[in-house]
Amino acid sequence: MTAFDDWRARSPYYDETHDALAQSVRRFVEREVAPHIDRWEADGELPRELHRKAAEAGILGLRYPEQYGGHSEGFDNFHGLVLTEELAAVGAGGLGASLMTHGIGLPPILALGCDELKQRIAPPVLAGEKIIALGITEAGGGSDVANLKTTAVRDGDSYLVNGGKMFITSGMRADWLTCAVRTGGPGAAGISLLLIDMDSPGVERTRLDKMGWRCSDTASIHFGDVRVPAANLIGQENGGFIGIMRNFNSERLGMAMGCCAMARVAMAEAADWAQQRETFGRPLVGHQSIRIKLADMERQIEATQAWVDLCAWQVKEGKDRPADFAMLKVQATRMLEAVAREAAQILGGASYITGSKVERIYREVRVNAIGGGSEEIMLDLAGRQLFGGR
Repeated sequence: MTAFDDWRARSPYYDETHDALAQSVRRFVEREVAPHIDRWEADGELPRELHRKAAEAGILGLRYPEQYGGHSEGFDNFHGLVLTEELAAVGAGGLGASLMTHGIGLPPILALGCDELKQRIAPPVLAGEKIIALGITEAGGGSDVANLKTTAVRDGDSYLVNGGKMFITSGMRADWLTCAVRTGGPGAAGISLLLIDMDSPGVERTRLDKMGWRCSDTASIHFGDVRVPAANLIGQENGGFIGIMRNFNSERLGMAMGCCAMARVAMAEAADWAQQRETFGRPLVGHQSIRIKLADMERQIEATQAWVDLCAWQVKEGKDRPADFAMLKVQATRMLEAVAREAAQILGGASYITGSKVERIYREVRVNAIGGGSEEIMLDLAGRQLFGGR
């Protein structure tokens, strides 16, 4: 069995700076996360203090501009993949989803927002003092983003927002929500992005219980005549759809990396069990069928990781295309499902008892396959981009 990060040492994309970051994040996880993750899973959310500690450790600000309190000099997107890998070590996908929720909530502001908005929002978020989430999905829309129904009507120097969002990661704890709203006509051309203060009158939140990602709070949010200052418009009115779309590629790459990382955790636990558990007078790994399972798990992980790294390189070189990220996400989630299943088979009954990482990872397969774009939507998107058709 290879070490948890041995694959990086054999890759042309990673060097000593990536290894140094890995060691730093690993120490943070071992000290601040691993002793508490089971309790946070039971509590259904992460403590806000963890965001502040992660900021002090340089985790929240990784690859964000220094002018807002981040750390971008000398870091590339492979450092971001390393961070995802190391946060996965505890085998709880909700950790990365919730602790790093600014990774989907903040980029639209930095890409499209005015200087005043960037300076007002980014520093406290990157310092772990404020939590920002992204509000796109609606109960009746799902992946059909262009047809979202939440409205924002201009009223003097503010907007009145009505409608709702569903399945919002960090929605219960968020101080701010980067929210997609309809300010114009039907379709993508009528969508804007607004920053909503979640303490505003008219905002109602309902906690959602989930199969997995349990330490990540998830909410249904209702807006009833919520007044939002016009200064909180992110970019141009009716120009928000591009901000949503440019977010998706990085989100899907991150999710694919998360699947590889979680699959390695599941495989490591299965391999450790196979080496210690004895059946019929010898360790499980002494049986050919178990070795075949482990080797096949490694095969699928390595193949998917190679594609993740290639896509990350293409982003770095400006040679990326959306279809690749869509197909990569499908590849990664199907790989995770296959690896988690085989890991559970190797652990046997132990994989069905709460406490093993494999049990937790297996419950989190579906959120990866659905969140960020379902398999069907992803393959159709890739098909249209590559082969034409409406």
